Amino acid sequence: MPYKLRRIAFVSACSALPWAAAAQEAAPTLADIVVVSGSRAEHISFGLPAAIDVIDAARIRDVQLRVNVSEALIAVPGLTALNRQNYAQDLQISSRGFGARSAFGVRGVRLIADGIPASMPDGQGQAATFNLDRAQRIEVLRGPYSALYGNHAGGVIQLFTADGKGPPSIEFSAMGGSNGTNKANMSAQGESAGLGYVLDASRFRTDGYRAHSAARRDQQYAKLTMAPTEGGKLTIVANGLQQHDTQDPLGVQWASLQRDPRAGEIDLSDTASHRRSYAERYNTRKSIDHYQLGASYDQRIGNGRLHATIYGGNRRVIQFQAFSRAFQVPASHSGGVIDFKRDFYGAALNWAWMQPLAGGRLHTTLGIELDRSEDERTGYENFIGSQTGLRGALRRNETDTVSSVDPYIQMEWQRGAWVWSAGLRHSRIKVAVNDHYLSNGNDSGQLSYRRSTPTFGLLYKLTPALNLYASTARGFETPTLNELFYSGTGGGFNYQLRAAGSTHVEAGLKAINQNTRLDAALFQVWTDDELTVDAANGGRTSYRNASKTLRRGAEVSFTASWAHGFNTRLALTALHAVYAQAYGNVRQGSRLPGVASGQAYAELAWTADKGRFGAALETFASSKLFVEDSNAEQPAPGYTITNLRLTAAQSAGGWRLKQFIRLNNLADRRYAGSVIVGDSNKRYYEAAPQRNWAAGISAQLQF
Repeated sequence: MPYKLRRIAFVSACSALPWAAAAQEAAPTLADIVVVSGSRAEHISFGLPAAIDVIDAARIRDVQLRVNVSEALIAVPGLTALNRQNYAQDLQISSRGFGARSAFGVRGVRLIADGIPASMPDGQGQAATFNLDRAQRIEVLRGPYSALYGNHAGGVIQLFTADGKGPPSIEFSAMGGSNGTNKANMSAQGESAGLGYVLDASRFRTDGYRAHSAARRDQQYAKLTMAPTEGGKLTIVANGLQQHDTQDPLGVQWASLQRDPRAGEIDLSDTASHRRSYAERYNTRKSIDHYQLGASYDQRIGNGRLHATIYGGNRRVIQFQAFSRAFQVPASHSGGVIDFKRDFYGAALNWAWMQPLAGGRLHTTLGIELDRSEDERTGYENFIGSQTGLRGALRRNETDTVSSVDPYIQMEWQRGAWVWSAGLRHSRIKVAVNDHYLSNGNDSGQLSYRRSTPTFGLLYKLTPALNLYASTARGFETPTLNELFYSGTGGGFNYQLRAAGSTHVEAGLKAINQNTRLDAALFQVWTDDELTVDAANGGRTSYRNASKTLRRGAEVSFTASWAHGFNTRLALTALHAVYAQAYGNVRQGSRLPGVASGQAYAELAWTADKGRFGAALETFASSKLFVEDSNAEQPAPGYTITNLRLTAAQSAGGWRLKQFIRLNNLADRRYAGSVIVGDSNKRYYEAAPQRNWAAGISAQLQF
């Protein structure tokens, strides 16, 4: 781990020592009763042979704007969640380096909300669809056990919302902050005649920290729960997201970042009297309409449980990109405007049961998952005559279909101090293209990927407070549609991309006592046919298969509750992610771009008067990020930032009030918070905000 990160970890750990002696007198209990679903069955996280962290509702909802899930994920080791300050492209989320190359959205990490996929069958997902206002917890699974979720599972992030329970209540929240940021949220929940309900709606606006980065996001959410039969539970979830004309600031070159981190990259070819940035000249922007409905049913039958899920939805996206050679578009080019309509749906069924075996207990889950999406995709030139940023002539028209079928079996056998687990999943993914625009050739065709991914884990309960474990798995990662759309700098659909295969091994320990918990893991991942960026220009990225890669690292998570209301949390990550074999101009040992070799999060928090008042200091540090495969270009330097948060809560009669204030980046540090990997024009860097603030108040009335 780099020196700066070791220093931060040491100082943070030492800051907790003065309270250790006091903790011997009266330390509150640090409960480990959170039930997780990392094994697709209810399980205590302490007993799973896997690296898994659970983020509770207080951390998600009480001290944040609840706009970006990166706000809560910052305290999870092994996970990188970067806010690009670009709501047109969503967050950059990677798990142990998987997903770091994504040009937009989340790939390499599977997203699930209330048991319903938030990732499409091709592996691409949008964290913006998560409803953080009603979140009860977020589970983050990393390492070999992620293979239980199939293709694209370098990690799994699951969000769970609370069920409607008890007497009716309504809640209103108002939040605001720097750069014209504000959010309003209204929700209601309760239970009546056996029907639980949760309703939520919010509107978020921001002028944006970076030039040309304004956004507005509207979200709606509804959840119904009921028990139609004894031992049964039906859950229906609906959500919607509208994000119209969200500005895309694009990336900038290193010199531009140094000169003014908020400004866009100037287009020197602009013939206007006042030269504009690429983002301004082409008015780069994206509009999104996303709607989804899902239902799940659980039924207890003796020692078994039947679980069924069905879901469907549609997504409409219109995106205006930027290209510097707008008037010399090659015939194979699909233009700078993307317009697609997607219908997606799927179903899942599994049966889990328990039976005695050889003096122990055997838990078995047998299931199948089916997912499908169909896009009606068109592309247009992003100019008319001499005017840019307008929808021009048609350059692409096709139907893209992705389907997947995944049967699986999982088993866990417990006897005495030993817990043995194994799983096998067989994934079949088909991609079909029906090209309707034939003037530049016929791009119609099909691709098929299939792979069996076994998983094996072993956990030994050395003492009631200390577990040791080891696990291994085979995984694979197919290209997403967005990675298949282009080949090279001007070609059409890329039928040459292969799926990447990986072998994961992990060993770790979990220790817990009355007021502390420690999780530590060592891991190594070998990957063949790694998918890497081939060319990236103006928002359009093409990919290629590279050589072998190696990821080797360590993760530590530590939480503790001390006397007098003090709490500490540490999350440390060391990751050596390199190309294990040379290819092209990339030398053996070159670092994977977009992947930090070290990260550290440290928090010292204090609460008083049964939670009526609170304060905390948060520190986050990251090592540098390389921006392309050869490591020849200027990396985004490492940085350390410190945040302060203050909270308060009151209650009177049926009213409950909560307030928070955040001061972020107290030292006013200038840094690149994220990078665009492999950009052909060297516009790699995306600036993070300097000193900024956020505040909010919520009022809940219980009837």
